[in-house]
Amino acid sequence: MLLHHVPCGLKADISLKLAPRHAGDVQSRENLQRFRKLKQGLLRRETVLMKAAGPDLEDPPKTKSDLRVPTKKTDSSQQVGTSSAVSKLTVKEGTNMNTKWTLPELVLDQLVDSAVDVGRHLGRQLKGLPSTSVLDNLLKGEDGKLLMRRGGTGRPVVLILGTGWAAHSCVKVIDTEMYDVVVVSPRNFFFFTPMLPSTAVGTVEFRSLLEPIRTSNEFVAYLDATCEQLDLKNKVATCSAASGYENGERPTFEVPYDILVVSVGEQPATLGVPGVDQYCYFMKEITDTVNIRNRIGKCFELASLPGTTTEDKERLLNFVVVGGGPTGVEFSGTLSDYVRGDLKRKYPQLMKYVKVTLLQSAQTILTQFKAGLAQKALENLSNTGVQVMTGVRVVEVTQSLVILKDGRKLRYGLCVWSAGNAARPLVQNLTSVIPSQAEYQMSPAPTSRKLAVDGYLRVIGAEDVIAIGDCSLRVGDPLPSTAQVAGQQGAYLAHLLNRGFVLGMGGLEQPPPFRAVMPNMFQSLLRGLQAPTSKATGDLHHDASPTNLDIITPSSSAGLPQQHLQQDGSNSLTPHHATSTDNTIVGPDSVMSSSSSNSSSLVVTVGDVDVGSSYDQQKQLAAAPGATLEYCRRPFDFLSLGIMAYVGDNKALTQLEAGSNGPVNINLYGSFAFLLWRSVYITKQVSLRNRVLILFDWLKAKVFGRDMSMF
Repeated sequence: MLLHHVPCGLKADISLKLAPRHAGDVQSRENLQRFRKLKQGLLRRETVLMKAAGPDLEDPPKTKSDLRVPTKKTDSSQQVGTSSAVSKLTVKEGTNMNTKWTLPELVLDQLVDSAVDVGRHLGRQLKGLPSTSVLDNLLKGEDGKLLMRRGGTGRPVVLILGTGWAAHSCVKVIDTEMYDVVVVSPRNFFFFTPMLPSTAVGTVEFRSLLEPIRTSNEFVAYLDATCEQLDLKNKVATCSAASGYENGERPTFEVPYDILVVSVGEQPATLGVPGVDQYCYFMKEITDTVNIRNRIGKCFELASLPGTTTEDKERLLNFVVVGGGPTGVEFSGTLSDYVRGDLKRKYPQLMKYVKVTLLQSAQTILTQFKAGLAQKALENLSNTGVQVMTGVRVVEVTQSLVILKDGRKLRYGLCVWSAGNAARPLVQNLTSVIPSQAEYQMSPAPTSRKLAVDGYLRVIGAEDVIAIGDCSLRVGDPLPSTAQVAGQQGAYLAHLLNRGFVLGMGGLEQPPPFRAVMPNMFQSLLRGLQAPTSKATGDLHHDASPTNLDIITPSSSAGLPQQHLQQDGSNSLTPHHATSTDNTIVGPDSVMSSSSSNSSSLVVTVGDVDVGSSYDQQKQLAAAPGATLEYCRRPFDFLSLGIMAYVGDNKALTQLEAGSNGPVNINLYGSFAFLLWRSVYITKQVSLRNRVLILFDWLKAKVFGRDMSMF
């Protein structure tokens, strides 16, 4: 749990104050100073960022003391899409901020959410497709560009950029009856990235890993396009088609949105090494593995031609892999199996020339695993014919040579580069136009940037913008850039939206996402009898009973905190100010059914309360007289289940766990770990179709051998 957030439902005394319009208010300045001191004390904890790009070729990671969370306060002028009049959270000193969820709570929460998701998915299968789509609202503007009429269907628009792990998980779970979901991506499918090395040698066919995004959720609108520009203030995305007409023209259009989800992932990092872009093969997309597969076949065919010299055979059949992470190790082991199993029977005369070389800048491979497992992987690769070179660094790649820092030159026929990731242009642009993002970047290099997010995955300094997956960086408690994290983030976001929460402004000092409920007559009467009001100080009295939410009811003339906003004509949020400080906190029992403090649900159950489902309705209800505001209690919490990697010769490494510091911690190596690796990968497929196809691919490869055709 992030320590820099003010969790809701604490027994300590918490007060919310509206910053006055006059800067001379002494009490407000004192409260702000107290909050700053508390926040600075909480953020002194040291954090270690997972290396997002090139751990194999970059310098060793910084020490923990070098990676502290910035404590500089974000000025209101640095926030995109909000007014300059900013209110602040005021926390009483001595408040216990550590509300880490236990493992049983996390597991129960995910089990409950999964059951709801299954029911929603089955409901889609029984429901007919809608006769109209959000895309029916596309109009042609004066400049010839297509633009979408805002609010055409009456539902808020959720714009999702990308079709990777995080985006796909969100698309599968989000309630399309509450939102119009528009997905924009140049790739119209999701694919199971951990099995890319298997597709590069024909063990698994690449189409077995795919699921078209239109199949993932038939009720979302997909646009085969690339987002070129974002107007965060007016909430408009400018996109261009991924494919053009015969004359080269690419249609452009604009998509207005209410909620933006940035899930574009990252691109391969060249780390500034000359020649990488031009001569190396990456392993990031399906097209990359198809090209690698064709290149392997061409190298063997060229080497088998009459007249090919010994020198050329040695060069063509030296396969170099740069990067000793999971991708590089798995490909090296898989390629070794391919050579020793299938190619040895077809090209026996060439086997003495074949060499697989793995380059790693660190002194060991698979630094994510424990030292004992990493050593076993190193030994297994060496036993299967893979030459592992550790402590080396590539400084240049030419058409036929890989040049190392120590002066050695390796001649190659295929060079696969898997040495980390870098930011995509859209993320680089967003981090530069949102001023608040600058202080959270660990490197001044644009390619090393990520979108800094708070505990609720909201982009810091932007309104109603979420960043999930590899392109995001959670401030204060960084997460690894893995598919496991991205998938859980996408599901968390979908559940948050399905419950009708308004995201609001992202930031470490901003209130959590909230939603508004309107109490009925009986509850209004009960609220007036039970809730004490302090007119002298304007403090909000907090009920001592445990709850998942803070419940705040402003009177008809009360000011609202910054995120309790009303909607203006531009469809953006602006603070709602008033003169009275007569704010009342309502105990949870007066407006909601009882809830245990150990409840693992995102919010408590609302009893006899009319909860608006529309995003715009929630904003209007938040500013309505007598509205009750419910805060999201739970920031995103990652439940780690472990990591695994295939190392060749039907052996794998498996490091199982239940939470980062959970009671389960099992380390396995060998054939049993390989069976477990296959079992997990087949069960983690996104559909029954994919499971059946992959099982048949494994069976075909075992009985008939791998497919060696080039296309």
